[in-house]
Amino acid sequence: MTYDGVVYGQWIERINRFAARVRLGGEELRVHVKNTGRLRELFIPGATVAMEPAKDLRRATRYSVIAVRTSSGWVNVDSQAPHRVAGDALAAGEISEFGAVTDVRREVRYGHSRFDLQYRSSERIGFIEVKGVTLVEDGVAKFPDAPTGRGSKHVSELMAAVRDGYEAAVLFLIQREDARVFAPNVAMDPVFARALQEAAERGVRVLAYRCRVGPDVLELDEPVPVVPLRGVPTTP
Repeated sequence: MTYDGVVYGQWIERINRFAARVRLGGEELRVHVKNTGRLRELFIPGATVAMEPAKDLRRATRYSVIAVRTSSGWVNVDSQAPHRVAGDALAAGEISEFGAVTDVRREVRYGHSRFDLQYRSSERIGFIEVKGVTLVEDGVAKFPDAPTGRGSKHVSELMAAVRDGYEAAVLFLIQREDARVFAPNVAMDPVFARALQEAAERGVRVLAYRCRVGPDVLELDEPVPVVPLRGVPTTP
């Protein structure tokens, strides 16, 4: 996916979960941030950020932050982008692990959750929960970067789908280019790590893909290995 009309500014500070202050052409602006996570390791004062203009001219903020430049390259921080990129790639047959699919639907309710993607073929129906990943430490992409009860709930629902005869997967989409492998962030959320391990043992596929990232683009690139989940400790 691409973004139109991107401009560049310098990060000043975060105001709240949804807004920040950025310097653009000598002017300080209040802008929208398309990610409610803290992302303190990325949003450093003075960092260059890429922003797209608001499509609705009546909106209070003129721009939305979509990416930040780090010493290792651009990191996309648009929390909605991974779902769109994964859905488009799945429909185009670019995620080989799922084979050929004939129908891709988004935001499909199952049980007590709403999964990001549902795919169908002549003989198969499956569900995919997509998780965007922005945290990388020493080449290891990690999720989550904050405790996520919602993420654990989704994993439990995927296990239920497998029990009911469906295919199911968690797809971690890494929104930066410097990751070599993926691992659950045990230190941050041992409950999620344990749920992911159990899900893998019960037939839920755990996949991770790195993306090609620029200030105005996010595209699926290639799979990266997932650190073996057996024996994942449940405490930091």
